[in-house]
Order: sequence, then structure tokens, then C-alpha cells
Amino acid sequence: MKENNIEKITVMKDLEILYEDNHIIAVNKQISDIVQEDPSGDTPLSEKVKAYIKEKYNKPGDVFLGIPHRVDRPVSGVVLFAKTSKALVRLNKMFQERDEEITKIYWAIVGNLPEEEEGTLIHYLVRDSEKNKSYAYNQPKKNAKKAVLKYQLLGCAQRYYLLEVTLCTGRHHQIRCQLAKIGCPIKGDLKYGFPRSNEGGGINLHARSITFVHPVKQEKITIMAPPPLNDSLWKFFYENLK
Repeated sequence: MKENNIEKITVMKDLEILYEDNHIIAVNKQISDIVQEDPSGDTPLSEKVKAYIKEKYNKPGDVFLGIPHRVDRPVSGVVLFAKTSKALVRLNKMFQERDEEITKIYWAIVGNLPEEEEGTLIHYLVRDSEKNKSYAYNQPKKNAKKAVLKYQLLGCAQRYYLLEVTLCTGRHHQIRCQLAKIGCPIKGDLKYGFPRSNEGGGINLHARSITFVHPVKQEKITIMAPPPLNDSLWKFFYENLK
């Protein structure tokens, strides 16, 4: 199967567009963006993308845009949208089944070094909807969902450590919760135990890449997003890993 690796940015209408064709569009989400409408009333990323498509292609009426997955507001990185209903159905199936056709990789900056430089974390997560927070347990528990991720240490600088995380399941706040459980809360993540917030309210968790089989072309694609380079720590790690 042909594989395409994509790491480029086109800035249009305040959007960092990583990839676009007739069926899908991927953008580099900023930490201030919400992916879809929420009670805050802020303009969601989905509406910005719709406005871009409407203007670029001079489309009359409403623009279709499907949202097969989401990224938390304080998190940056790749967000994939479907431009057609056919693409959305197939992407939804991939994300729900989390089969070999899709891989999501994140970068996380933490303040503590894990006991092992690489490993697999298995926990059981219980979501508290009122607090919008998840709690991790080492053993199965009522209403808990199994959460699995793999991590490896990529680098260190200024008393911080860069971890690469591959998600094996998709749970609420999974990376944030599981890393906190092993004593490695993400920089800026007050909700999960980091002692200080970041300027701007974001956290140092970045959706680095997504690999999937194109829902129409049936080619394997990897779309990569550079982290926020206005953050000196992200810039250091990114430039030293390239």
C-alpha cells in the first residue's frame, strides 16, 4: 500500500492547514481553539473550517463538515475533518474500532522522568462528568474503561522531559490522566496535578501525527503537525529532533 508522509502548513484565514483534498481536511489546532461548539459560545474550529471552504470554493448554502474525532481545548495539534458524508462514515468506523488502519501519536512535556524510559501503561479510567475529569485505577472497577497507551522518552531540557505517546485506546483525558497516575503530569495541566499553569491556559500536550488509510483513495497517509513554536520549550525540542 502506498504511504504518504505529510508535514507542511498552509496558513489560510487564520487556519494552519496541514492537508486537504476533495474528501478530507486536516488542520493544526491551536490551544485556544475548541473543535466544536460548546457552552463557552466561542467560535469553534469546525465553523472556521466551514467558512474557509465556503469562501475558497465559492459554495452556496451550508457547507458539510464531519467531525470524526476531537482534541481537548488546551491541547494543540492535528485535527481531521471529513468534507463528504462518505468519508465521514468510513473515518467514524476507523476511530470507533481503533483498528490497524489508524494510529494517533502525541508529544507530551512532563516535569518528572518516568521510572522507565519506555513502556506500556494499562489503567482503568472512570469519568466524572460533573468535574470533567477522569480517574485512573490499577485494577478493573465498576463503570471503568480500560485505557492503554505506549510511551517513550525522546529528550530532556531545562528540567523537562519530552515523551512520545501512542494511543491504543481512546478515553476521556486518557493521556493526561494516565501520565499523572505514574507521577508525570503534563506541564501546565493543573487539573491533573501539575503545580503551575501555562501562560494562555494551554498544556504541553500536542497531537503530533495521525496515520490512517484514506477513506476514499485507500492510501495510507501520515499527517504531522509541528508544535506551537511560540513556546520556547516546544521550539527547543522540535528543532533538536528534526
